[in-house]
Amino acid sequence: MSSRTLNLDDTLYDYLLSHSLREHPAQTALRAATRSHARGGMQISPEQGQFMALLVRLMGARKTIEIGVFTGYSALTVALALPEDGQILACDISDEYTRIARPYWEQAKVEHKIDLQLAPALTTLDARLAAGAAGQYDFAFIDADKSAYDGYYERCLQLLRRGGLIAIDNVLWDGSVARPRKMPIRLPCRRLT
Repeated sequence: MSSRTLNLDDTLYDYLLSHSLREHPAQTALRAATRSHARGGMQISPEQGQFMALLVRLMGARKTIEIGVFTGYSALTVALALPEDGQILACDISDEYTRIARPYWEQAKVEHKIDLQLAPALTTLDARLAAGAAGQYDFAFIDADKSAYDGYYERCLQLLRRGGLIAIDNVLWDGSVARPRKMPIRLPCRRLT
């Protein structure tokens, strides 16, 4: 029995991507555009996106939340996985970064599925809760400022339906969660039941 997953070097990683990745041309182009961005390392990897799309399709999600849009690759990926009447509540504070996303959303013909809210995410989520949206979302992806993860998580727990799913980026944080002095993200473990 193996005691750990595969260690991927660049050659094996490139092989896996070339044999498994299925991207819309707009996704490929947006990844290329983001690669040269000064903060390009904030973008999720294509296999993460493909996994999120699989989860969204498997659960039949129609309404999703994204906290932290950056240049829009993950929103584009989820939008492509949603049905035609699907909707993403996309929360970000940067017009500069999200402006990069819009032409690619249009190219993929999914811009109508993405409700981009340029405001602090906690403000946007609180407004949705105040408007009675508790339990109305299927899936949430949290990938924004790490210091606010607790707040995002708590709001998403309220906004998601029973059986909903929250995906949180950077939870393992390069292994620092296993080092007690460097635990950047502390989330209570509660189930949506």
